[in-house]
Amino acid sequence: MKKFSIADIAGIIKAHERRATSDERRFFTGVSIDSRTTKAGDCFFAIPGENFDGHDYVADAFAKGAVCAIVNKNQVTSYEPPGTILTVDDTIKALGDFAREYRRQASFKVIAITGSAGKTTTRQIAYRALSRRFRVFQSPKNFNNNIGLPLTLLGADPDDQIVIAELGSNHPGEVAYLTGIAAPDVAVVINVHPAHLEGFGDLQMVAKEKLSIAEGLSKNGLLIINADMVKWLNYQLPVTNNQIMTFGKSDGSDYQARNIISDGSASRFTIDGTEVYLPLAGPGNVENALAAWAVCSQFGLTIDDFAQAVKTASPPPMRAELLKIGTLTVLNDCYNANPASMKNALHILSDLNSDGKRRTVFICGDMAELGVQAERFHTELGISIAQAKVQLLLTVGKFTKITAEAARTSAEYNLQIKCFEDTLSACNNLHEFIKDYDIILVKGSRTAGLEMAVEKLKELFS
Repeated sequence: MKKFSIADIAGIIKAHERRATSDERRFFTGVSIDSRTTKAGDCFFAIPGENFDGHDYVADAFAKGAVCAIVNKNQVTSYEPPGTILTVDDTIKALGDFAREYRRQASFKVIAITGSAGKTTTRQIAYRALSRRFRVFQSPKNFNNNIGLPLTLLGADPDDQIVIAELGSNHPGEVAYLTGIAAPDVAVVINVHPAHLEGFGDLQMVAKEKLSIAEGLSKNGLLIINADMVKWLNYQLPVTNNQIMTFGKSDGSDYQARNIISDGSASRFTIDGTEVYLPLAGPGNVENALAAWAVCSQFGLTIDDFAQAVKTASPPPMRAELLKIGTLTVLNDCYNANPASMKNALHILSDLNSDGKRRTVFICGDMAELGVQAERFHTELGISIAQAKVQLLLTVGKFTKITAEAARTSAEYNLQIKCFEDTLSACNNLHEFIKDYDIILVKGSRTAGLEMAVEKLKELFS
């Protein structure tokens, strides 16, 4: 980030100051929320969390060279720092307020991406293509909440031309808050699917939440939206003074993918007559790539530029990531899960065994945060598993027992099923069930921690 005055940030976040520093240290050159990675010249924000409280590490941050710390006013101690302490009502809100002003002063353009699935993959595809021509900064990891988004904006350097950020949400109002900070020049809604229904209630509320990204658009900003989503949801586009463009498979989309051919590991399709080869698995990634192309075209890239950029793309870790582990083929898609992404993953699994010569296995974890509709969606997942002709189903968790029963009832073939209470139990028994040359899908919500199963497979078969 650019050099910033401590006096200026105090005014922006409406802080009270405890000063114990010399004039030459009245500026900071970075922001940190983790004392382990704090660098000399940083401003440290003491953020309270579920497992750690940044207020316990203020002294450590100053020992690492921080020149300033932002703390909650009710957690000030008698500690005498070698730098400046600024006190505020809420350090998380202060971080957002500072990021909003930093973005307002910056010259870079902001691309903000939201959706029920595919945000990170879309971001990385757009970053890959735009970086061929511009200085681009993107979210580190999936920094998409009220802490991560501000850190993304504050991480950009003064000479960066474009910042690509993700906006996530699990309750109403979160996207509106985040887009107000980001003030995007281009806002993208990739899709709307049943996800976080515990917080939203129904799909229409999910759609309303995602579309609220338009509220933060800059004066001449552009909203890019999935035309297929609008069509099947029968949802009214938001009333906005900003331009709206669409992407999708539907006729009439401003950016349309045609002639889509997918196998287990890649897809080919045409955009405006140009063939695009995408080495990412599944139909969901075609949607992600098309959204990324809609963004890139706004910055002057040609479809040939884009096709060249994506032909060597690779998936983010644990998102439809194809692994060879000894004789096994493993689709590591265990970062998260909702009903739509489960169906997409099962589609990939079927494609990977298109000749039917190998056994397909699904290590399946619960889909979290589905609220009162959890049983229904886990039942539908079981039916989809049977339709995909999965031969071995290993379930992990409470709700996937419902999935297992629905799969058992629906399967008109010999489907082997074993249910486990937790991931550790499943891992301890994998050696009894997995065989050489199996094709294995590993997928569940973050709460399942199914990456442990992938590591166990590596231990057993590498």
